[in-house]
Amino acid sequence: MSEQAPQVPQAPRRRGRPSRTESEQGPATRDRILQAARDQFAERGYDKTSMRGIAKAAGVDSALVHHYFGTKDDVFAAAIEVTFEPAVGVIDAVEEGLDGAGERLARFFFAVWENPATRTPLLAVIRSAVTHEAAAKVLRSFVLKRLIERVGGDLDVPDPKFRAELAASHMIGIAFARYVIKVEPMASADPEEIIKFVAPTLQRYLTEE
Repeated sequence: MSEQAPQVPQAPRRRGRPSRTESEQGPATRDRILQAARDQFAERGYDKTSMRGIAKAAGVDSALVHHYFGTKDDVFAAAIEVTFEPAVGVIDAVEEGLDGAGERLARFFFAVWENPATRTPLLAVIRSAVTHEAAAKVLRSFVLKRLIERVGGDLDVPDPKFRAELAASHMIGIAFARYVIKVEPMASADPEEIIKFVAPTLQRYLTEE
């Protein structure tokens, strides 16, 4: 009777170091994790979303989530990047020229928020930022770097960054009142009616000295 060769115990997998097979899945796996993270933050908010929950929703080991994104804040930042991709269009609205920029910004803003596909993840981001400082910090950094500084760079007026911040704050305030806490009559008002009042104010922020 032949003797069986002794089994060599496998080294335990180190946290954050996925196997070669998992790593080779590359961008498709990263995108799946990011989509799962976006859905988790939208459904559960920042506080109740965990790295393990994201991994489970994506169908991967939690070590793989750490491998691609590092920390929960890093995953949230990446989710914001994806969520706010439509909002980057505000830059185009200003780059077309300052004449009529206020109305273009207002129309673009409502086009994004009135679309359920883009509104839902945006709501999740804002709600998370309201309830958790880490989420708020990530959102502030994104809005500052990706939106305000770039919009301000296209304004040939005094205090361009401050003007861009005022315009952004005005629009975020409207979003919070209309879509988050649903203040009436703003919540049920026709977007065209709101644009009529908002566009001149945005134009004044951006252009008047």
